[in-house]
Amino acid sequence: MSSATIVRVALGAYLLIFFSYLLGPLVVMSLTAFNSAAFPSVSPWACFSFEWFRVLYDDKHIREGIYYSIIIGVGTVILSVSMGLAASIVLTQIWPRLRSTYYTLIIAPILIPGVVLGISTLVFWDRVGKFLGATDGSFLHDLFHNGIFLTILGQSAFIASYAMLVFVARLQRFDPGLTEAALDLGASHTQAFRKILLPFMRPAIASASVLAFLASFENYNTTTFTIIDYKTLTTVLAQKVRLGINPSISSLAFIIIVLTIFAALAFEASQRNRQRKEAIKQGKQKSGSKGFLPSFMRGNPAAILFVLLACVVIVMISVANSYSAKECKVRVREARQIEIQQRIDALKKARAAKELANPGQSQAPATGDKPANAPSGAFGNVFDPNNLTDETQEKETPGGSGAFGNVFDPTNLNNDE
Repeated sequence: MSSATIVRVALGAYLLIFFSYLLGPLVVMSLTAFNSAAFPSVSPWACFSFEWFRVLYDDKHIREGIYYSIIIGVGTVILSVSMGLAASIVLTQIWPRLRSTYYTLIIAPILIPGVVLGISTLVFWDRVGKFLGATDGSFLHDLFHNGIFLTILGQSAFIASYAMLVFVARLQRFDPGLTEAALDLGASHTQAFRKILLPFMRPAIASASVLAFLASFENYNTTTFTIIDYKTLTTVLAQKVRLGINPSISSLAFIIIVLTIFAALAFEASQRNRQRKEAIKQGKQKSGSKGFLPSFMRGNPAAILFVLLACVVIVMISVANSYSAKECKVRVREARQIEIQQRIDALKKARAAKELANPGQSQAPATGDKPANAPSGAFGNVFDPNNLTDETQEKETPGGSGAFGNVFDPTNLNNDE
């Protein structure tokens, strides 16, 4: 075997292990969403079912968590992208000796734990409200104690740093001479920014927006301290994990995975379609003859996969509306009852065989061997309630009965005799 073949085999094995490690948990979780078992599991497989998607849809807390997560994500995108873009522009124009110090200060929130950011955000804006004289019931008091407002601020504190890094990478390819030429030709700074710099930064703005939204959507450490009375999807899922999970969480994960694949395929298909149109416009590629495929799918594997995945999802939804797993569940339940009964019978047979093999050990000691007046327990009959007071024996025995005599007799406190 040649060295080139060995390298190919080793590379293939490495890629297989790597993608199995990376995508294996997602595939397993997706499969558990279609198992009718009450706990997320793949083996043993019970019945193929869509019931956990209905359970997910009927869960009011999940719906509210998704709703507030989207609101907070949109607010975080607006605030963090604006701050990140401003910070990146200042970084390119600041005095070179202060540039490294400024860069360190901007990325410092990334290194701070989310718990610290959440608590500090909560405490800081509470102090700001008191400093401004906000009283209970006022607008400022309600604003500075609003969970959505505080969560947007807390998340933007570190997500803006991620956005700034994306913008800095894009600005390194920008030619400042274009802005200077526009200013020399009489354009204002606002016009130069809006017509030259902003169009150049548009791809970076889109990338930073997606990054900011995803970082906000999945954040938990900061959100759990700043959300107060509201709840996001991550906080709801954390509470469900503490109380016990069911496969409805797997169905939610499956939906998120499918939506992510849809978004990736749509983006890739649009990029390939745009590149094809530019190549046709420049004469580098022919438009091609007409076929049974639409124009946006010709030579575009991402568009073909997108359409196929959409067809699969439509078929699954139509099947879910008509499919029922009740008969399968009945058969599985009967099979389990039979299995349990067989185990019980096997245990009874094993116990009977053991008793036949050792007949002397199966006999319990006779109860009559123990004296009637023998003390029971580790402390004898000291704690017997009759030891406190026994009027019958007290009449017969003047000294009282029991371990302590008649010391605890209530009549000892006041005895007219």
